[in-house]
Parts: sequence; C-alpha cells; structure tokens
Amino acid sequence: MAILPILQFEEKILETVEHNSVVVVIGETGSGKSTQLCQILHRKGFTKSGVVAVTQPRRVAAVSVARRVAQELRVRLGEEVGYGIRFEDRTSEKTRIKYLTDGVLLRESLSDPELNNYSVIILDEAHERSLNTDILLGLMKRLVKIRPSNLKVLVTSATLDGGKVSRFFSNCPVVTVPGKLFPVEILYSSERPTSYLESSLNTALDIHVREPEGDILIFMTGQDEIEKLVLKLEEKIQRLEEGSCMDAIVLPLHGSLPPEMQVRVFSPAPQNCRRFIVATNIAETSLTVDGVVYVIDSGYVKQRQYNPSTGMYSLDVVCISRVQADQRAGRAGRTRPGKCYRLYPSTIYWEELPEVTVPEIQRSSLAGSVLYLKSLALLDVDILKFDFLDPPSRESLEDALKQLYLIDAIDENGSITQVGRTMAELPLEPSLSRTLLEANDCGCLSQALTVAAMLSAETTLLPNQSKRHEKKRKHVPLELPDGSGLGDHIQLLQIYEHWDKAGYDTSWCMDHALQVRGMMFTKDVRKQLVQIMQKITKGPLDVKRSRGRKQSQQGYKNLRRALCVGFASQLAERMIHHNGYRTIGFKAQLVQVHPSSVLKTDEDGRLPEFVVYHELVATTRPFMRNVCAIEQAWVMPILKKLNQLNVNKLSGGTNSAEITMDGQVTDLPNKDADTKANNDRDSKIQAARERYLARKTKK
Repeated sequence: MAILPILQFEEKILETVEHNSVVVVIGETGSGKSTQLCQILHRKGFTKSGVVAVTQPRRVAAVSVARRVAQELRVRLGEEVGYGIRFEDRTSEKTRIKYLTDGVLLRESLSDPELNNYSVIILDEAHERSLNTDILLGLMKRLVKIRPSNLKVLVTSATLDGGKVSRFFSNCPVVTVPGKLFPVEILYSSERPTSYLESSLNTALDIHVREPEGDILIFMTGQDEIEKLVLKLEEKIQRLEEGSCMDAIVLPLHGSLPPEMQVRVFSPAPQNCRRFIVATNIAETSLTVDGVVYVIDSGYVKQRQYNPSTGMYSLDVVCISRVQADQRAGRAGRTRPGKCYRLYPSTIYWEELPEVTVPEIQRSSLAGSVLYLKSLALLDVDILKFDFLDPPSRESLEDALKQLYLIDAIDENGSITQVGRTMAELPLEPSLSRTLLEANDCGCLSQALTVAAMLSAETTLLPNQSKRHEKKRKHVPLELPDGSGLGDHIQLLQIYEHWDKAGYDTSWCMDHALQVRGMMFTKDVRKQLVQIMQKITKGPLDVKRSRGRKQSQQGYKNLRRALCVGFASQLAERMIHHNGYRTIGFKAQLVQVHPSSVLKTDEDGRLPEFVVYHELVATTRPFMRNVCAIEQAWVMPILKKLNQLNVNKLSGGTNSAEITMDGQVTDLPNKDADTKANNDRDSKIQAARERYLARKTKK
C-alpha cells in the first residue's frame, strides 16, 4: 500500500500536539487524515491514558472509517477499534480508538461533562459545519481550559478556514498536510441543462462508451433521484450492444442504505468492469471511494432549511458552494489523472456559486441544541451569547428557548427543570422526549414508545405512491390501519401493533408495502428506548400492549394528551372561515393538513378544532405533517404559558423583554418607570388575557 502523505508529517504533527492543547490540521483530499491521524497518536502512546475519539458528522462515515482502521490495525471491529452512533454502540473495554458521530459525543458529555474517558478528541470533517460539530467547537474551547494538561483537541478538515478556527482557539497552531491528488481536468457545460438528471445519464453513458477504464461517481441531490438514475442507467446499459464496451454495475450511495449495501461501494470492481456510483454529497469528503476516475457534478445539493419565524422546514435543492465543487472534483484524482464533468458553465462557478456552504447551525431548529447546553448547567453561559464559531441568528435561539419553555424543559427564569434534565438523556428530539415522560405519568408509555420509534425511523416507512413504484409491484398492497380518524400518530401506532400481532413477520410489511428495513430499525429503536427509560425512571416499566377495543380507545386518548404536552409549541387551531388551520402562539400562520394525513372529518365534514403536528413543511404550500387531534381542555394550560414570555430571562441573560400573545416584543419598564403606567398596563394585559381565554372556553 502506498504511503499516505500525512505519514510523512508524523513527527511534525506529534511535536505540535505535544506542545499545544488545540491543533488545527488541514489535510487535503487524499492525505489520509481520517484514517491515519488516530493511528499516529495511538503509536505515540496517547491511548494509554484514555481513548482517542474521532467524530464524524455522518453515521455512514463513522461506521465505514472505523471498519477501515480496524482492518489496517488487524483487529476485530468493536474491540481495539470501535464506533458509536445513535442506537448502535460497537465498542468494548478494549476500545482505544473510537469513531462516533458528533451527536453521540455531545450526549456522552451529559453524563461526563469533562469527557474524562478521552485523552484526545479529533473533530474530523469540521468543514461540513454540522450543527453538532459547531456546538462541540464551542464546548472544546471551554474544556481545554478545564483540562489543559491531559486533553488534546484536534480539529481536522480538508477545506476549513484554518486561520478562522485558529483565532477561535486563541491562535492555536495550524498544520497543513498536502493531499495525494493527481491532476483533474475540469470540463464545463456550455449551459445549464433543463434536467440535470437526464444530463447526468447521458454524460455517464458517453464516458462509459468512449473513455478508458475507471469508475464513475455521479452526484445527485437525494435518495429519490438516486433511485431514478440507477434504474435508468441499468436500463440503458442493458441495451448497449454486447461487446461495444466493458461490463458495468450501478451502485447507489446515500445515508439511508442498509450497511450491507453501503459496504459494496468500498469493494473494488470486478475485472474488466466499470462501476457507476450514484451518490449524495456524502461522497464529497466523508467517504472515499477508491477507483473513481470520472466525476459528474450536477452542481446541486438538497438542503434542509428551518425558518424560525414560521417554525417551518423546507427541503430545498440549492446550488453547491465552490468549496463543495472543488471537493467533488478532487474525488476524480485519487488513483490516477481524472476528469470532472461539471453540468454548468464556468461563469456560474465563479459568479453564482457561494464561496462556502452556510453552516447547519444557521439553518436548523436549535431546540435540541439549546436543551443540551442548558442541561450542562454552565452558570456563566447566556444562551444568546454562547461562543459559536459562526453564531446562529438571535431569532433562532429565541425560538428554541420558547419551545423549551412551553414543554416544561426550562422554567420562566431559563433554568433547566428536572423534566428538562431527563429529556436531555433521551436520544430524541425534545418534543418526543417530553411526550415519553408525560406518557409515563398518564399510563400510555407503551403506545408513546412505539410512536417515538416510528417517527425516529431514518427512512419513510409508509408506502410510496409514485407511479414508478406502482409499476414494479406485482400485487396491490393490503390496506393499512386508518388511525381511527384521530390522526397519523395513531395510525403509526396501529401499524406497529398489527405487525406485533403478526410476529414481526417481514412478509407482513411487504404485503402492506411498508419499508422492511425501516420497520426493523423501528423495532430495535423501541427496544433501546425501553431500556433507556428504565434507567431514567430507575425501575420496571409497564410497556405491555393494550388489548381490547375499550383499552385501545383509552390508550389513544391518553397518548393524544401526552402528545399535546410534548408538542405544546406545535399546536394549530382550525379556522372557521378558512380551509385550514392557524398555528398557535409565537409563530402564527395559516397552514393546511398534508394530503397524506389520515386525519378524518366529523359527520359535518369538519376537521378537529385543535391538532398537534410533528413538523411544518413548505412544499407547494405550508403543510402540517404527522397530525393528531387533541382536545381543547388540554390546550388551555399551554395558552396561559404563551400569554407572556420573557426571552432574555429564558436565555439566562439579565435584560428583560416581553413577548405577548400576538408575538410582539416590548421592553419591560425599569424600576424607575412610572408606577401608575405600569399598573394600567398590567391591568390591560390581564383583561386581554381573560377575554381571550373566555372566548376559547365558549367555543
């Protein structure tokens, strides 16, 4: 095996690490930083005083790189080298090198704030600027002050602004390691294609017919597009004249693939056979696929965006940054000179593509992250002033604080509650964590565990109704339960309970066109959530399934009440004079129930007056997804909490501001303000509150 460039800098890296608490390592593509840096530290003896942790932004990368390092060290995966990802831990007491997602490391710090189990923490692929990595950067900055003598932090990246990170860590040293890249010829299109999927297909086939051997890596934006292109490539390749070109196999690569299918991508192609690898941006830097000589870059990526003013998510196809474009091109020069086919003109690269990618922390809901920071009980931390490399907007942080207050995770002074501490121990989003705790109190934990597990599945479980999938089915799938008209959460529960009665038979899933891998994953997640809840409550749990119609109906009611508590910041009220709902509270807007929902109308054709939703999504219009009916009486306590919010107090700051029912923000008067004006103002607010609640009660 050829010597990787980073090994030539081994002594320089070790000397720098030994004399500094924090080191930034810029390892260009092909340098070997992800697999070799931990081994360099292991050989030097850093693993004698603790484990070397290597964080990855993606689950697939954590698993695959750990597997690669275990092979290189000739040890069994899970022993000296292991990995930890959400709902899966392959480590042991022998583990000295541990690959883990950044989210898992954050969760570990809840039980061990100083992370004393680790001697070195490597934040790898930091240029991807994942939400959790950005929070870790802020925490590492604090941690090296607490553990300066026995902790080393390395921030590694292929394209990160090393100077910026160095300044963030008090001008720590930067070590730059050149990559092992062959020249890559960049070929631009004369114009943007009308369909980059069709253009990718034609370009790939043209390469296959005309160019010498070498695998082709094609960047698509998501799983659906990947599946479409894989299908079209297979059809076109089969139609090529026999003997006109070499054999070919087409392989997908995305985060939802089962492990056994991911591994296929890392196996070399058979002799005289070309591989077409159709991938998401996971193949830009997180994973290295050997053998790639040709890259086809569509110029797009699918990005999840969150708007804190509306509480709405959108999954948008956006232009990649120039940094991403360069990373994609670099994939073609790993083994020999390659070519990158950019399906856009050079003018677009230079004039329209942003220079760098917008950090995830600036386009995500921060409720889970803020709950984590609050749970650390850092007395000197004002959430609105936390030290981020690139701070999120104040609006995003305020939105997170309000959500946490409404679900009882923090009190009116911004202090984390016991409920909030317990929520932070669960590997779920805050709304689902809160639902489980409330369900435990009202006797429907079994049902809530099922719903939480179903909503945590990494892929869509329910049947895909697209025509493409319908054509492939030999039989019409059997009908699924309808949620008893109460909504999607109840349907998910009923689906799982039917599968339970069928003995978890995978054929039952196939008969109902359910995603088998997703259902099996759900079963495993539910089992792990039971174990976590047992630890949290320190005792046995009543997680038996309800039997009989009467018991089921009562269970459904209790579950819906628990969902109302857990999703208190995600309520909507039916609008009488509008064909839809209005979300309640500090981000009020008009929305509709997603067409895929099983929520039913009553005999008068009206939908329920109040619902909770799992998320808002912007597609053709604003929709609520995963909707469940709730009762007005359950909503009233939430409306009272909404009536007055002091965001600065929730943050941990000292300045006060009031957020009223209509979302307006006004500064609270200081102590020297006119007393009579204060009293008049308070009286008006109280009167408005009482009128509002009276109207709600009469409905």
